[in-house]
Amino acid sequence: MHEENKAAANGCHRTRSGTQTEAALLALMEKTGYSMIQENGQRKFGGPPPGWEGPPPPRGCEVFVGKIPRDMYEDELVPVFERAGKIYEFRLMMEFSGKFIGVCVSLDNCKLFIGAIPKDRKKEEILNEMKKVTEGVVDVIVYPNATDKTKNRGFAFVEYESHRAAAMARRRLIPGKPFQLWGHTIQVDWADPEKEVDEETMQRVKVLYVRNLMISTTEDTIKAEFNKLKPGVVERVKKLRDYAFVHFFHREDAVAAMSVMNGKCIDGASIEVALAKPVNKESTWKQHFNGQISPGPEHFLGFPTKEDGHQKSLGKRASLSVRLNGQHSPGPPEVERCTYPFFPGIKLTPVSMYSLKSSHFSSAAMHLDYFCNKNNWTPPEYYLYSTTSQDGKILLVYKVLIPSIADGSQSYFMPDKLCTTVEGAKELAAQFTLLHLGKHKRFQL
Repeated sequence: MHEENKAAANGCHRTRSGTQTEAALLALMEKTGYSMIQENGQRKFGGPPPGWEGPPPPRGCEVFVGKIPRDMYEDELVPVFERAGKIYEFRLMMEFSGKFIGVCVSLDNCKLFIGAIPKDRKKEEILNEMKKVTEGVVDVIVYPNATDKTKNRGFAFVEYESHRAAAMARRRLIPGKPFQLWGHTIQVDWADPEKEVDEETMQRVKVLYVRNLMISTTEDTIKAEFNKLKPGVVERVKKLRDYAFVHFFHREDAVAAMSVMNGKCIDGASIEVALAKPVNKESTWKQHFNGQISPGPEHFLGFPTKEDGHQKSLGKRASLSVRLNGQHSPGPPEVERCTYPFFPGIKLTPVSMYSLKSSHFSSAAMHLDYFCNKNNWTPPEYYLYSTTSQDGKILLVYKVLIPSIADGSQSYFMPDKLCTTVEGAKELAAQFTLLHLGKHKRFQL
């Protein structure tokens, strides 16, 4: 028996006696022939198992098991999971509480988000630095700044050869004290996984996602550039900030344009082109920095990004940021939208939304309600109005009334833009109201 195996067996916290646990683990290793080592806060059983030949199992073969009782170890757990099939590797983290366990497919994420990096660093510099401090780096994705293409956006995505390599890198970069690169304290988190779209759906897509455009580039310019390949093939273009969606009448024209236009220059910027990914319409609400709140452009997603360090993916709404008294508030710097399994036995506690922090809210309407409550005002009142556009569409706008400040100053607010949906109109009106209130110093947070 290797000394490292004995050390691993000795290194666990247990409710049964140390002698009993050590004997059980050593017996398991003797019986199975698997090795056991302890590293980076976890204990690894196998990986590979004895006699294994060839590469490790492909992605998608790992499951995550949560809520394992604290007094259960490999000698009891391994036989349970061996019933499902041969175990390649079993990694045990000693930080789960004793409740019902939950099992789901492990999120095979191989990409980390690295934020707060110097904006003058090039891709090669970031790649070399990440290879120095972590293992298994495959590539680094860096996006040019929206206004200055010679600089990056202050963040990058680092892709690793496996989920395990990415997890080990994340542990390495999130120690007890902040980790620094080039004298800067960096931010490290899992990158949001790209939305998976089935092949059959992608075969019908005739919309291209174009990124890295200049802010000044117009929709007419983009349409003209893509129509140069074959006049009249572009149906329409929707541009937002430095990316756009180009709609074609026929899929074959979209595919041909993608291969030709990827890497081409428009207004001095080298663009990136890919097929847009359709997504669920109900999950694509976006809030843009120009104050317009509307559904995501045509319900398509592009490449994963984190806009100027505040978004992890194009499918995630940009954070609301309102400047009040010289401070960005009450909008959150970033709202987490991940979900967690709800297991039987989990205790729930009643809570008022006003007892939470503003960072728990992702919509302007919720922020306005929270803001009014914090200033001891009555809740805002919304009054809906409509009109008809030249092409026959019903357009909506809300007027927001805050009775508590009807003391000589303006008590109602109405934006100068109209929306096609009730939700969009309400969000726009709430954001407009927050922006206006932010100009008055007497409104304190």
